[in-house]
Amino acid sequence: MRKQDRQRIIKKIIQENTVYRQEDFVALLSANGVEVTQATISRDVKEMQLIKLPTPDGSYRYSLPTTKQNNTEKKLIKVLKDAYLMSDCHRDMCMIKVLPGNGPALSSLISQMNYPEVFASLGDDDTVLLFARSNEDANAINTKLTALVDET
Repeated sequence: MRKQDRQRIIKKIIQENTVYRQEDFVALLSANGVEVTQATISRDVKEMQLIKLPTPDGSYRYSLPTTKQNNTEKKLIKVLKDAYLMSDCHRDMCMIKVLPGNGPALSSLISQMNYPEVFASLGDDDTVLLFARSNEDANAINTKLTALVDET
């Protein structure tokens, strides 16, 4: 398995589970069919800049760095403000037209935001296609992204 794919699974694990130790990552990844060593997880934790946050019971759990999420959102807003042309939805898909050259960056930023409405995104030169989890989710993500365009 590629490192990027494994780290994407690690992000999902952090969002869906409370992870206290690196050994927990090993076990949860194994449950997802990914066999890794604790040393690999240690490298991933360092590379992904995961942090430990206190829990109400006094222990500590792994979390994604908040500044990275904020920086990603700022970049997303900038790309949308600079390049957004129009968007529309059809059933569980949302299509976003942008200025040429901005599709891959926008698709990547939307993926990094881990919006719960988005199942997958594809970006080419001037178009991003979002596959939503439902028709309602397609409309919701379209509304959410167009609201970012209108933010001042």
